[in-house]
Amino acid sequence: MLIHPWDAPLDDDEWQRWLATHDFGQLAVNGLPGHAPYIQPMHFVYDPKPGAHGEIIAHLARPNPLWQAVEADPHVLLSVVDDYAFVPGPWQSPADTPTEHGVPTSFYAAVQLRCTAHLVDDPAQKADLLNVQVGHFQPEGGSAPAAVGTAPYGPMLSGIRGLRLEVTEVRAKFKYGSHKQQDVQERTAAGLTERAGAHDTAAHAHHLRRRTSGPTRA
Repeated sequence: MLIHPWDAPLDDDEWQRWLATHDFGQLAVNGLPGHAPYIQPMHFVYDPKPGAHGEIIAHLARPNPLWQAVEADPHVLLSVVDDYAFVPGPWQSPADTPTEHGVPTSFYAAVQLRCTAHLVDDPAQKADLLNVQVGHFQPEGGSAPAAVGTAPYGPMLSGIRGLRLEVTEVRAKFKYGSHKQQDVQERTAAGLTERAGAHDTAAHAHHLRRRTSGPTRA
């Protein structure tokens, strides 16, 4: 992923705050010899505390075909992308350029976490992982806790494997045109507001925040 200086996070807090509310991504695992990589969509919980870059907590079904690949090579990558929007060319044309000469682009936020995978098969540890995940995704409660030997979830623990992904490197990008001229940024902001598409509100918020928070650019 190419990251220009103007698209880089302002600090670690920026991508960590974003990741705390974007907890569904794609886990990429190196394929076995002669096989393509495995890509697994999954929910996860990010814990920023353990280690230098934090830890990802997740679980997957035991029959999942990626386990053999993870055991062969535990170096994996979790990719999270959201808050994206297509920006039409006319919004991007500078004041001294015909609008039809504007160059379309994409706005998006992306965080890529390189990790070392640690598999969790101990039943009690798997129950702990499940309880952390349910506490994150279902803070209102309503579900029985997972515990070994206790219904309803204890008997189901053998059907899953847990994942602790030790984050070793983080690459984050917030591509929202913060290096563009002021008139272009204003036109883009107005366009996102008027269009009001599915992701335009989130992209507009990033666009304004990066204009306010980031360094002054020509």
